[in-house]
Amino acid sequence: MAEDKRKRDSIRMSMKGCQTNNGFVQNEDIPEQDPDPGSVVGSPQHNAVSVPGPEEADLQDIRPYAGMPKEVLFRFSSQARYRVPREVLFWLTVATVILLIGATITIIAISPKCLDWWQAGPMYQIYPRSFKDSDKDGNGDLKGIQDKLDYITTLNIKTIWITSFYKSSLKDFRYGVEDFQEIDPLFGTMTDFENLIAAIHDKGLKLIIDFIPNHTSDKHAWFQLSRTRTGKYTDYYIWHDCIRENDVTIPPNNWLSVYGNSSWHFDEVRKQCYFHQFTKEQPDLNFRNPAVQEEIKEIIQFWLAKGVDGFSFDAVKFLLEAHHLRDEIQVNKFQIPNSVTHYSELYHDFTTTQVGMHDLVRSFRQTMDQYSREPGRYRFLGAEVYAESIDRTMMYYGLPFIQEADFPFNNYLTTLDSLSGNIVHDVVTSWMENMPEGRWPNWMIGGPDSTRLTSRLGNQYVNIMNMLLFTLPGTPITYYGEEIGMGNILATDLNENYDANTLLSKSPMQWDNSSNAGFSEGNRTWLPTNSDYHVVNVEVQKTQPSSTLKLYQDLSLLHSNELLLSRGWFCLVRNDSHSVVYTRELDGIDRVFIVILNFGESTQLNLQETISGLPTRLRIKLSTNSASKGSEVETRGIFLEKGDGIILEHNMKNLLHHQTAFRDKCFVSNRACYSSALDILHSLC
Repeated sequence: MAEDKRKRDSIRMSMKGCQTNNGFVQNEDIPEQDPDPGSVVGSPQHNAVSVPGPEEADLQDIRPYAGMPKEVLFRFSSQARYRVPREVLFWLTVATVILLIGATITIIAISPKCLDWWQAGPMYQIYPRSFKDSDKDGNGDLKGIQDKLDYITTLNIKTIWITSFYKSSLKDFRYGVEDFQEIDPLFGTMTDFENLIAAIHDKGLKLIIDFIPNHTSDKHAWFQLSRTRTGKYTDYYIWHDCIRENDVTIPPNNWLSVYGNSSWHFDEVRKQCYFHQFTKEQPDLNFRNPAVQEEIKEIIQFWLAKGVDGFSFDAVKFLLEAHHLRDEIQVNKFQIPNSVTHYSELYHDFTTTQVGMHDLVRSFRQTMDQYSREPGRYRFLGAEVYAESIDRTMMYYGLPFIQEADFPFNNYLTTLDSLSGNIVHDVVTSWMENMPEGRWPNWMIGGPDSTRLTSRLGNQYVNIMNMLLFTLPGTPITYYGEEIGMGNILATDLNENYDANTLLSKSPMQWDNSSNAGFSEGNRTWLPTNSDYHVVNVEVQKTQPSSTLKLYQDLSLLHSNELLLSRGWFCLVRNDSHSVVYTRELDGIDRVFIVILNFGESTQLNLQETISGLPTRLRIKLSTNSASKGSEVETRGIFLEKGDGIILEHNMKNLLHHQTAFRDKCFVSNRACYSSALDILHSLC
């Protein structure tokens, strides 16, 4: 009884002190009354609530109130009307969390790999000596590039590719490097480079640079130490005994330089011959020496630490030579051996693409991967591969589980000296059919070592080739000046005493019609500007709605905004000696782009004979003829002049890559589908 009395007193005290209400009962003042000494404690006249003893379990007469002791709270919490809602809310929360986790995992699992920065937009290749002169010495420089970054962004460029700017004694600054960790004074200082890369990144752009690891200049400190047999540098280059009689060198074998004649040169200091795949001023490094490999690794790390986003590795097929010194086989076995002096007269089975060469490129990749761990800072590796067969070129992509180059640069379009629908079809299908599954293609129509498009094929092909570049799957690559249709200069105008063939496509960028085409305010430029700079320049074409520059900008903008072009299937529809027709399409999007390019004479096409279900008229999305943009054409008779190209837009439910007739003619790099309901890409195609 004493225990029951203490509990009742406890509840009375709680009730007495509870003058506020937390939502259980109406808040009201409770007057305090002195108890009548003669009254019974449990009398109804008191405000205290009588709580049953342990033997009483009925709480029906008691309502929850603020400040309840835990003994009472526990009794209420076990009631069904409080317990059930609590449990329902708990399990709903658990189910919601599980669903969210499951949905997240599902989205991640079905999402295709996002395009990296080097896949998302075009690259713009700059030969720095010819882009913009900032100090009036007639030579382009790094500050000049920085001054023109705003222009580059108007082209919707994502990546800037700068060719070699290392300290060099050679006129073309492309090969023969004296110091891989120094900027040649002609281009500026290391501070200029650091400012440039910071400005590039501030614009949201990326930077890749050239790197030629195969050889150095004969002025390089390594070579000077090697020729005197100093320490570890003794075997940094490829030395071999040779016979020297009456100032005539008899080389160890018949290996030839790319530029002709023997690839061995006698050194008067070391009294041996050294090997050079290019000129005698460019001795080849000995990549079978681990110390040389470590030196190259440190150079790569040096520039990556500066913030460079990637490299274009040049001349990689020359990195290794055969251990033995056997003669290479003559193309014409009946030719007198002593008369074999041209590089093309030998099969170069012992001096190019040797076993172990790809291992070296993979080691470059591994070094760069160490700097790719930061999100958004993947480091790109491209390999420049010239005069290789398509199967050898594809080897630079690496193996299924061993990555090498992100892509070998595709220069097959740069070597064409004539165009037709069949030729373009063959070049494109050759790459797409041989490219390893899941790899990424790229396309370029010019470069520092090839004749510019207008000089090689004619002005009428500038717009159509830019349209081809931006509508093919993969990364488009533009050599500076191609966006305005620049051509080669004439060899007779050269001021430089150097191989003219390497300079004709490197004339100064044509910015406006002022003196020196706006390239330099100096009295003289290192190469003359093209004589057509008064009409072929940036400022003039910016004001012309039908200019090459305007079409280039429209194409690059379309490429960046359309999933059909960046992620879609590529299906070849038809080709002949005149034209080529293909589509770009993506599962989940019921629109397709039909691209028609005419490289031959005037022609008329009936698309309805090739693609079933086409309407009689289709709208032109873009055209090389600006007056046709937005208009409609008759699909039974599309007339195109030489060099004309159009992009048609069409709603199509049954995409071509699902049709049996086109299945073998359709290609995709990274398969993806679009969900319009969720506005996402997925891989459940």
